[in-house]
Amino acid sequence: MTTTTSRAPLPAATRRRRPFNPRTAGAWALLVLAIAVSVVPFLWVLRTALSTNSALATQSASLLPADFTWGAFLRVFGLQSPADAVAEGGSGATIDFWLYLRNSIIFSSITTAGSVFFSAMAAYAFARLRWKGRNFVFSLFLGTMLVPPIFTALPNFLLIKNLDLLNTMLGMVLPYVFMTPFAIFFLRQFFLNMSREVEEAAMLDGAKHLRIFFQIVLPNAAAPLATLALLTFIGQWNEYFWPLLVGSQDDVRVLQVGLGVFKSQSPQGAPDWSGLMAAVLVSALPVLVLFAAFGKKIVNSIGFSGIK
Repeated sequence: MTTTTSRAPLPAATRRRRPFNPRTAGAWALLVLAIAVSVVPFLWVLRTALSTNSALATQSASLLPADFTWGAFLRVFGLQSPADAVAEGGSGATIDFWLYLRNSIIFSSITTAGSVFFSAMAAYAFARLRWKGRNFVFSLFLGTMLVPPIFTALPNFLLIKNLDLLNTMLGMVLPYVFMTPFAIFFLRQFFLNMSREVEEAAMLDGAKHLRIFFQIVLPNAAAPLATLALLTFIGQWNEYFWPLLVGSQDDVRVLQVGLGVFKSQSPQGAPDWSGLMAAVLVSALPVLVLFAAFGKKIVNSIGFSGIK
């Protein structure tokens, strides 16, 4: 007969504490600083959106909303009259929020779908097809990533103007709807790491490259395609210069350009900062929702290694 004894836990006072590590403390300090730098501007925008313009001038140092009101958000959605807006210190300017929101969704969706699809086809050609000068052409594509977009704005504008596509949605999406160098590089790395066994078996059964691409490659690349689509959509949603250059009319004006026009429309001389900050928050909401829903997929897919 054997007996077992259990050792009683040590008192909390006698437990060994980890020694102080300056590197760990410095890392935590930098992390807290980075979080503060990211969050504080957002909180300040929210505080401004929930304040009246007249109270902002007298309580500029307050961290809480000055004379709390939802009036700025009502102005954004067109639910407040110009007289009420002026009474709250607004400029009386209006913004066709729903029209600009629709244009932004159309612009971002079309450019995202086209860019991801054509970039996937180009990446598959660079990764799987063997043709003369493949590596040289791919190097040229990568080299275009070093060219600032401002250098290509004027040639693209002249092309769209000569095609008589100014102030049209087609003219706005045309420079973005085809392949982009980053998207090709991103997807090519995944295709290079995919197993060739399934593709070779399909070729033995008589399948051509086009069928293999649509029925085998694309379904297996769903994760990086979704990641690339989300990153492209966020970038196109925040695009400002090209839509401002090409789409100056209300029927094709996107939300980011509309916010700039709203800021410049100040009959009383001072911008409607509360209304502008409220519009900024509402315009950023779709992107925040998408990133909150698929942010983990982005982080996991950035370091993907393909199918094993």
